[in-house]
Amino acid sequence: MNSIEIQIKGIVQGVGFRPFVYNLAIINKLYGWVNNDDQGVNIALEGDKVSVDIFIKTLKKTPPPLSKIDSIIIKEKIFENFSSFDIKKSLNTSSKSTIISPDMAICKDCIEDINDDENFRFSYALTNCTNCGPRYSIIKTVPYDRVNTSMSEFIMCEKCEQEYKNPLNRRYHAQPVSCEDCGPKIALYDNKNIELSSNLKAIIDIAKKIKEGEIVAIKGLGGFHLVCDATNNKSVDNLRKRKNRPTKPFAVMFKNIDEIKKYANISKKEEEIINSKEKPITLVDLDLNQKESKLSKYLAPNINRLGCFLAYTPLHHILFKYLDVPIIATSANLAGEPILRFKDEIINKLGNVVDFILDFNRNIINACDDSVVQVANNDILILRNARGYAPSSFKLDKTIKRKNSKKILALGANQKSTIALAFEDNLILSPYIGDLASISSLEYFTRTIETFKRFYDFTPDILVCDKHPNYESTKWAKTQNIKLIQIQHHYAHVLSCMSEYNLNKDVLAFCFDGTGYGDDGNIWGGEVFIANNKEYKRVNHIKYFKLLGGEKSIKEPKRVALSLLFEVFSLEEVLSLDNSCVKAFSTIEVKLMHAVWQKSLNTPLTSSVGRLFDAIASFASLTQTQTYEGETGLQIEMAYNKNIKEFYSFDINDNQIDLKKAIKEIIKDKNKEQICSKFINMLVEIIISLSKKYDNLPIILTGGVFQNKTLLELISKRLENMNKEYYYSKKIPLNDSGISIGQIYSQI
Repeated sequence: MNSIEIQIKGIVQGVGFRPFVYNLAIINKLYGWVNNDDQGVNIALEGDKVSVDIFIKTLKKTPPPLSKIDSIIIKEKIFENFSSFDIKKSLNTSSKSTIISPDMAICKDCIEDINDDENFRFSYALTNCTNCGPRYSIIKTVPYDRVNTSMSEFIMCEKCEQEYKNPLNRRYHAQPVSCEDCGPKIALYDNKNIELSSNLKAIIDIAKKIKEGEIVAIKGLGGFHLVCDATNNKSVDNLRKRKNRPTKPFAVMFKNIDEIKKYANISKKEEEIINSKEKPITLVDLDLNQKESKLSKYLAPNINRLGCFLAYTPLHHILFKYLDVPIIATSANLAGEPILRFKDEIINKLGNVVDFILDFNRNIINACDDSVVQVANNDILILRNARGYAPSSFKLDKTIKRKNSKKILALGANQKSTIALAFEDNLILSPYIGDLASISSLEYFTRTIETFKRFYDFTPDILVCDKHPNYESTKWAKTQNIKLIQIQHHYAHVLSCMSEYNLNKDVLAFCFDGTGYGDDGNIWGGEVFIANNKEYKRVNHIKYFKLLGGEKSIKEPKRVALSLLFEVFSLEEVLSLDNSCVKAFSTIEVKLMHAVWQKSLNTPLTSSVGRLFDAIASFASLTQTQTYEGETGLQIEMAYNKNIKEFYSFDINDNQIDLKKAIKEIIKDKNKEQICSKFINMLVEIIISLSKKYDNLPIILTGGVFQNKTLLELISKRLENMNKEYYYSKKIPLNDSGISIGQIYSQI
C-alpha cells in the first residue's frame, strides 16, 4: 500500500479542485483527505500503488478546466489507515502564496441552467459554478472562501446549500453560488437613482430601452459597461457626443459567433479565442465587401478593424433573449479614469451620459476591465491583460528562485499601468489599471497595491519604478521608505519579453515605442539595444528630431511632420511644398513654428518611432490631429498595400538611423498607399539591416509600435526566412502594461 502527501500550488482555489480530487479518489478507491490553505491544495492519499499512480497521472494531465498547476510536490508519509476520503476545511498558515484566479465567462452548463424553465435558476442573471463566474473581482483576501468575498452577506437557501456542500456537484464550494431566492438582486434605475423594476423584468425593460435608442449602463463582472444598439447610428453618435469620444473605436458585444461572422472576416484562430473561456475583446477585420452592413458607421471611424466579443455573463445571455442586435459594450468611465464599479459613481460621473442603469447588489471589490487581444502570426497577442487572464502568474525557474530571496514590488509606467510582485518563485502581474492621469486613477493604482499586499501578506523589500521623474508611479515610489531602484523605460520593455521566455543571454533588442525617459534626458522610442537581464548598451537609435510644442505634438501629427520637414528643408522650401502637412498650417503658423523650432523653445528631442507614425499619417493626408493613442498606426495599417514592395531610403551613421533621405522621398509621393506601405517596409528593412550586423544575437521586438499587426507579421516572416532566432511578447503585453514585469526581471 502507498501512503503519500501531495502539495499543489498555482490557481487551485475556487476552480473546483477539491471536488475534482475527491471524485478522482473515490473512483480509484483511495482514502485520505484534501484541503485548502493559503498556499494551495494539500492531499493525503492511501491505497494500492497502481491506483495512486493513476490518480497522480490524471491529476497532472486533466486537472479542472480553470485551474493552473504551477508545482506538485509528492512525499511519502506515515501510513494512517484512513477508512474514507474527506474534504477538510480550509486552513490558514503563516505564508500566503496561493494564486488568485481571474474572473471567467459563463460555462455551457450554466447557460443550460438559465435557459431551462424547469431549473430553479431559470433566467437568474447571477448564476455561476466552479467552472465560471467571478473570482478576482469579488475576493478580499485568501483563502478563497465565501466569508472572504463580497458574497459573505448572502445566506444560502436550502437548495443552494445542498449543491454547495455536495462534492459531486459542480457548485461544490463555488463561493458566489446563489439563486433568485437567496442571492443578489438585479434592479433597473433611471439616472436620477429611482428604481423602476427588478430581476427578470429589469432585464426585459433595459432591452426595450436599448431598442428604443437609449444609452444605458449595465454592470458586468469587473465594472459597468456603457451600452447602446450598435446598429443605431443616432444612438452611437449620441454616445460619442456625450462621452466626448470623437473617433476612438467602440467594442461590440455579439450574441454568438455566427453574428460576428455576418460582419467580419475571422480566422480559425480568432474564432477559437473569441469562443474561449476567457471571452476577450478580439480585434478582427471587418468585411469591407459587405455593402449592406447593419452596423453603425460610427463604431470605428476611418479604420477597418473592430473589437468583437461574446456575451460572457448570464446577465448578458438573458439580455440577448430580448435583443436581436449587437450592442456597444464599452468601459463606463471618464476619459483617463478607471472603470466604474458602483451605481452611485455612474450617476455622479456619467449621469449626463446614460439614461438608465442596470445594477445588482453583489459588490465589485476589485475592478477589472475587459481584456483586449489580437491574432498575429496565427497566435494570440494580449494587448490589455485583464478579465479572464489577470491576475497573471508565472513561475520563476529554479536558478532564478535561488537568487531571489527578496520581495519585490514593481510599479510599471504611467500609461497602461500595471503592478507586478515577486516572492519565492512566484511572479504576479496585476490586471490593467490604466493611465495614471487623474486622482481617481492614482487612487485605483494605490488600491491595487494594497489589494495584492493583502492577498499575499506581502511587504516589499524593494520597489522598482521608471526613471521618469514626473511619472505618478515614480513620485509615489519616492514617498515610500523602501529601497528604490529605477529602471530605464525601454530596457524594461526588453526585460519584459526576456522574462516571458526565461532568456538569460545577450540579445539584440528593437524597442519601438511612443515615449519613454531616456538616459540622456531626451524622449526615447526608436532604440536598439544589446542587452541581457543585468545590463544594456544602446547601439543604435532613430536620429533625434524635435517635437514642436512638446506633448501637444502627440495630439497633432502635423506638428511632428512639420518638424521633420524643418530637419531637411529651409523655411522657404517648406513653404513651397505641395504637401498636406504644410497645408494644414497657415503661412504665418509655419513661420512661427520654424522660429520656435530654430530656437528650441518647448521642442524636446525624441527618437520615437511612434511619433514617426504620426508624421506619416500627416504626410499621407490621413489625419492632422488624433483623438486617441494609436489612431495613426491603425490608419496607416489600413492603407498598407502588400503589393508595394519598395521602401524609403535611410542611412545608419554613428549609431544613428538617419531618415533625411526618406523625408525627401516621402514628399514626392502623393498616394497614401505608397507612403504608408513604403514607410512600414522601411522599418522592416532597418531591423533586417541591423540584425545582419549583429548576426550572432537573437532578436527581440518590443514596445507599443509592434502592436501593429502588419509590421510585426512582415518582420517575423523576414526573420524566419533568415532562420533568425527572434522573440516578442504574447502573454505579456508589448505595450507599457508589460513594463512592471520587466522591472521585476531586472532584479532577479
